[in-house]
Amino acid sequence: QRRLAVGIDLGTTNSLVAALRSGLSEPLADAEGRIILPSAVRYHADRVEVGESARLAASSDPYNTVLSVKRLMGRGLSDV
Repeated sequence: QRRLAVGIDLGTTNSLVAALRSGLSEPLADAEGRIILPSAVRYHADRVEVGESARLAASSDPYNTVLSVKRLMGRGLSDV
C-alpha cells in the first residue's frame, strides 16, 4: 500500500505545499514551477484563481480578490 502525506504551510503572505514520499519531503510546484505561492484568492463567476495570478489581479479587480487570506479565516463575509 502506497501512502502519501501532505503538509501545508499557510502563511499570511505566502504559502507552500510539500509531500512526504518514501521518507523524503518534497515541495510541490504550481503549473509554472513556483514552490512558494502568494496567499491570494481571486473569485470569478465560474472558477477560482489562486497564487501569483490572483495577487497580480488585486489592483485591477480588488472586489473579487483577497490577499493575506489567512487573516480572514474564521471570519464572516462582512469582515472582508
